[in-house]
Amino acid sequence: MKQLFGILALFAVIIAFAPTHSGLHVGDTAPDFKLKDVTGKMVSLSDFEDAKGFIVTFTCNTCPFAVMYEDRFIELHNKYAPQGYHVIAINPNDPDVKPDDSFAAMGVRSEEKGFTFSYLFDEGQKVYPAYGATRTPHIFLLDNKRKVKYIGALDNNAQDASAVTERYVEDAIAAMERGENPDPSTTKAIGCSIKAKR
Repeated sequence: MKQLFGILALFAVIIAFAPTHSGLHVGDTAPDFKLKDVTGKMVSLSDFEDAKGFIVTFTCNTCPFAVMYEDRFIELHNKYAPQGYHVIAINPNDPDVKPDDSFAAMGVRSEEKGFTFSYLFDEGQKVYPAYGATRTPHIFLLDNKRKVKYIGALDNNAQDASAVTERYVEDAIAAMERGENPDPSTTKAIGCSIKAKR
């Protein structure tokens, strides 16, 4: 019996000191923000009065995974923005750590790729911790009340778009359109760690 109490006490200590996930969970209401896009315009979610939802995507210029998804983000926005679901891309990286993720470099990349969505700079790195983003890319699908419906990856194959068999975000939007909760509502974001000052 003593041994059992000892084990239970040890588990209690482990649980007490275990790191807790910070940021948003499915069902939470995401905070709005006001961030500068590559044109110099300040953009907030509240600017999109007709929105049915938002595909908030933390991404960047330099991560190979983010680069692999660029064309897919353009396609996603072109397909779903007319339906009321806007891709809002946010670069969370500190340019002192990753100079090629500077605001100026974002503008160059956006023009090179022909981004059709808003590409915003998280200056001061205040937004990504509030959302709980850890990777680039990392997606937070919100409804028009900014309620989080899905968190994770865009699909199940970063390396090869033609080999994708599960389109998590598109399936989540289809569920929302049916008035259902997405299933799965979370997946693992695959990508590079967000670069912050140490």
